[in-house]
Amino acid sequence: MSSIRHNFVLMFSLGVSIFGLLIVLLLAFNPPVASENFFWRRPLVGSVFSLICVLGIFAALFPKQCSQVFHFRRASVSFASHQIYSTSHHPTCEKFSAHVIHVSGHTHCAACTGLLFGALTALIGTVFYFSGGWHIEEVSFPLIFIGTVGAILGFLQFKFQSLIRLVSNTFFVVGAFLILVGIDELTESLFVDLFLVALAVFWILTRIQLSQWDHWRICSGCKSPCEVREIEKKEV
Repeated sequence: MSSIRHNFVLMFSLGVSIFGLLIVLLLAFNPPVASENFFWRRPLVGSVFSLICVLGIFAALFPKQCSQVFHFRRASVSFASHQIYSTSHHPTCEKFSAHVIHVSGHTHCAACTGLLFGALTALIGTVFYFSGGWHIEEVSFPLIFIGTVGAILGFLQFKFQSLIRLVSNTFFVVGAFLILVGIDELTESLFVDLFLVALAVFWILTRIQLSQWDHWRICSGCKSPCEVREIEKKEV
């Protein structure tokens, strides 16, 4: 039953995310006529989005600590009539080799590394755009299109291997930033900007759900003994 409920929530989140992308394209082709040139609009939106980037950087640098905060570290995933428990960010299993990259003898999560690079890039761009008075109206539509592609790649990141997975997650965060600045340049609307910021947060949560589903899919179809299953026996 919990698996059915989880799948329903995931499908609902994906549906809302796709609908959000359609709204982004609608705003790009038909931006609202009225603009709100409040002097504090850009600083406010920039500050909120910067805070999200900083939180994302912290989550990427300390995934285990954030997992504990959100109760992901020992999140159970039901399959058939039993529970599978994960006690680490990624199980030390060959089936998760596509999820990690190896640098100088150290193993890193490809997705978290990509999200870290993306958040750092988006944070720098946010500071320059929302505080530096940049105007990019002539390239706003291409930026929105590129950002939309980045968001889609982020949702599909679980299909990619290691380095490509890293790049797609980087592009995912940068894509959300490009969409925000592109639409902001066209609409100059505080309401639209805050809507896009909230939508970006929802996209991140949806991507997390997809990642959890991918982990469940891998473990639930695995018949090999591992530490995860040993811990499961002790918990019973």
